[in-house]
Amino acid sequence: MSCESKRRAPNVARIYDYLLGGKDNYEEDRLAAQQLLQAVPDAAIAAWDNRQFLGRAVKFLAEEAGIGQFIDIGTGLPTRGNVHAIAHRHAPQSRVVYVDNDPAVIAHGNVLLNNHPNAIAIRADMRDPKSIIMHSELRELIKFDEPVAVLLVAVLHFIRDAENPFLIVDELKSAMARGSYLVISHVTDDQVSGEATRLVEGIYENANAPGTARSRRDIAKFFEGLEMIPPGLVSAAQWRNEWMLAEPGRTIFYAGAGKKR
Repeated sequence: MSCESKRRAPNVARIYDYLLGGKDNYEEDRLAAQQLLQAVPDAAIAAWDNRQFLGRAVKFLAEEAGIGQFIDIGTGLPTRGNVHAIAHRHAPQSRVVYVDNDPAVIAHGNVLLNNHPNAIAIRADMRDPKSIIMHSELRELIKFDEPVAVLLVAVLHFIRDAENPFLIVDELKSAMARGSYLVISHVTDDQVSGEATRLVEGIYENANAPGTARSRRDIAKFFEGLEMIPPGLVSAAQWRNEWMLAEPGRTIFYAGAGKKR
């Protein structure tokens, strides 16, 4: 077997891990990430902004909104500031379920969560939201007749239009009780050149999950029927960020949270 045939496709979770300074990545992931940075030099900053957005969102939900249940879909590889760690810091009895379709992510997650009875990782694909909602292990922790936070952070851009991303999100919203929250961050090409967008699409086309950037208008559609939490749908760097000392750069991720009334 040739070296070429043994080469793995870049993995989107490991590319993201590399951008965050992690070590759970391979040569092909690093090469893809470096190509991404050539096309979009601020991609690593955007990844950190997105990760910090997740932390602020979970803190808000656990501390201010009184949410004690979290479903993190498309969680990616474990890194600093995981949902269960932040939630338990502000609400120790919080229950957290991580969902991903990547077996490597679930294997890492199960090791991390070995001593956390109120947090589990399950393998399921968000393209089949019913398989998540009805998952037996998830239902042991999550009560859908109580408010829950569904986190779709940096994942919906891996669902192509032909795969009905809006229908997927609608099914998740339908399963949520009143008082629940939907949290989304999503890559946009609103402020990225057409050439850079094509280069990035080519990089992810060769990875294990092709990417689809969307406009702010399209990303806002995921929140239809929900009450947006101030400041609304904004750059991930801006969302409820009281420590932001300077104007953020261009928007790579839009982020927001909506409440089901």
